[in-house]
Amino acid sequence: MAIEAGTRELAPSLERLVEEMHAWLAYLPLLAVALVVVLLAWLLGRWLSQRALVGRMARRNPFMQDLARTTVRWAVLLAGVLIALEILNATALVGAVLGTAGVLGVALGFAFKDILENYLAGLLMSLRQPFAPRDHVVIDGNEGVIVALTSRATILMTLDGNHLRLPNAMVFRGVTLNYTRNPSRRFEFDIGVGVDEDLVRAQSLGVETLRDVEGLLSDPPPRARIIGLGDSSVKVRYFGWVDQRSHDFGTVMGEAIRRVKLALERAGFDMPEPTYRVQISNSPAASARAAPPAAPAEQTPTQTPVDTRVRDDIDRQIDQEQRETSGENLLDPSAPRE
Repeated sequence: MAIEAGTRELAPSLERLVEEMHAWLAYLPLLAVALVVVLLAWLLGRWLSQRALVGRMARRNPFMQDLARTTVRWAVLLAGVLIALEILNATALVGAVLGTAGVLGVALGFAFKDILENYLAGLLMSLRQPFAPRDHVVIDGNEGVIVALTSRATILMTLDGNHLRLPNAMVFRGVTLNYTRNPSRRFEFDIGVGVDEDLVRAQSLGVETLRDVEGLLSDPPPRARIIGLGDSSVKVRYFGWVDQRSHDFGTVMGEAIRRVKLALERAGFDMPEPTYRVQISNSPAASARAAPPAAPAEQTPTQTPVDTRVRDDIDRQIDQEQRETSGENLLDPSAPRE
């Protein structure tokens, strides 16, 4: 009797289970059709993403090419999933999925904010091309030569040969000084001459000397002007322009300073040094000191030729790094600059 009573109590549940099994068996053909639709959509998206038409949408930018192919592939796959849900009469599930995806997207956006920001900045810079490979730039105080632009970072080679990675978001927001964009670059230096000297002659003599420095441009011509009074001298500032494509900027400036200094000294200009007051106590130790040796006779300095041509030290290191690392580079040397 107990067994019969238990069977009668389980009968409704067994009948419900059988009904569900029949429903799932009837649902299997639709589920198979939906899976086939999703598979066909995936294959179609993969085929379309490999077409030349998609590649021509951004043929100058490999990063945009990859992004366009990925977008086409996932868009076709999403359309196939929506059609499959319509076949299964489960369109109500789309809203729930989209809502969940929206919440998940916001959460992931906060969690990976820096990564997404650098990725987006790299995408925008690959479109704008703000600089070219091997450009000499200063980005927010970081000076170096551009090696590559990746999806997340801008790679520089510093002037002392170090590898520097800057986040794309910082580069995109930062102030960029590009020395290579305009090959002509001006330098300046100050020399103090005595207050009783002929300042106009000091300016003209320095300018004439600068005209003979190898690597200095004649247009714009070198110039000089008085900029102020020092403690015991008048400061004269000299200017010159260098073509960075053929001559090294720092070497030319150093040679210009050397030659102007020697020219002023040979012309007899007083170039006073800072004056200090030294008080010596009258002690036995001080009086016992021997007199300093006499200074040797001053000799007229000779003009030793200096090689001011541009150096390729950094270029060789960049070539070596590019051979060792065949990574992505979103910069196009032939693309127009912004």
